[in-house]
Amino acid sequence: MFSAKKRLDNAYKASKIIPFNDHSKFILFSDCHRGDNSFADDFANNRNIYYHALKHYYNEGFQYCELGDGDELWENLKFESILNAHKDVFLLMKQFHEESKLHMIWGNHDMVYRDTNYVKKYLSTYFDAKTGEDVELFCDIKYHEGLILRHTETQQELFLTHGHQADWWNYLFWKWSRFMVRVLWKPLQIMGIADPTSPAKNYKELIKVERKTKKWITENKNVITVTGHTHRPRFPEPGEVAFFNDGSCVHPRSITGIEIENGEISLIKWHISTQENGTLQILKSILEGPRKLIDYRV
Repeated sequence: MFSAKKRLDNAYKASKIIPFNDHSKFILFSDCHRGDNSFADDFANNRNIYYHALKHYYNEGFQYCELGDGDELWENLKFESILNAHKDVFLLMKQFHEESKLHMIWGNHDMVYRDTNYVKKYLSTYFDAKTGEDVELFCDIKYHEGLILRHTETQQELFLTHGHQADWWNYLFWKWSRFMVRVLWKPLQIMGIADPTSPAKNYKELIKVERKTKKWITENKNVITVTGHTHRPRFPEPGEVAFFNDGSCVHPRSITGIEIENGEISLIKWHISTQENGTLQILKSILEGPRKLIDYRV
């Protein structure tokens, strides 16, 4: 468990397999870092964008894969405070879950979800103040370290994971990082000082994580691998190392993700645009792609 290769190997071997074909549709988001709607809640700025995008994908019949760090459980002690701050988002996610279209991966900021008992205790139900009763939320939901999308005809695989397996500090010492963030960096974040242990805010660490991930991909027959963690979108051309990153949902005024549809993959951005009449509108832009998945096959 002390090498990036071993950690990624273990995540791959333990992954849940999801069959798909050219008619399947997936949206991949990660690093939402949903918080308690305080000044330290990075997700709050993009909540309306995220909700609008996710509602679009639900209406269009997409499956939702969340690649870790969905909930900010380093800065926040309890899931309940996050749920109360963003209940509309979770109720929308519940609709995906009820149709077996919600696939969840844990990352370093929500690594407590490795514990099935924790998930069952805190995510299965919530207290509804209006009725005074517990109401179902994510009943029987399972969190995974990795997912494998396997094409039913070509047998081509896409390995989805958070990506912190290539970041030894945030994988092995996440409890210490959580303590430091909660006690020290959350108050400083409110004043605008960034956490230097985060690869999303430390370029040297980001490069190390990406390099280790690419090495693992090349050693595994260039299997298409999609991660988050670094918050830096990555979209290779066919023939390059098949390392994708869906970015994050805490970019300034925008969120990025990866769509899989019609046997193709695209990097997309949802953002707010100002119209000529002064109104604001949430729009989707395609940043890269679409590219046929089969073109990445070795």
